[in-house]
Amino acid sequence: MTNEKVYQMDFSKIYHLLADKAMKKGRTKEEVDTVIRWLTGYSQSQLEELIEKSMPYGEFFQKAPQLNENRLLIKGVVCGVRVENVEEPLMREIRCLDKLIDELARGKSMDKILRK
Repeated sequence: MTNEKVYQMDFSKIYHLLADKAMKKGRTKEEVDTVIRWLTGYSQSQLEELIEKSMPYGEFFQKAPQLNENRLLIKGVVCGVRVENVEEPLMREIRCLDKLIDELARGKSMDKILRK
């Protein structure tokens, strides 16, 4: 799938896939929301509003209020790609969220996921 196709995917659909992945492993929707808010700077009410309406996934990141500076500490492999080696900035942000949700689903503590 090309980057452009990923950027055009509906955020609310992606959100539900990410939440389902984590919840199948015993994590909560609240934890998923915490991870997304930490990464993007959206408030809970903003996040809930975005889940209810249609917004392209790329735009979700482009309009993020404040991307967390500690996101640069996110390293590892997602879908066979090293997050820290993704050169295209928008795709790197998307891969960072994928990695954080993977860590959540694997049972990592929130302190470690949020790089505290």
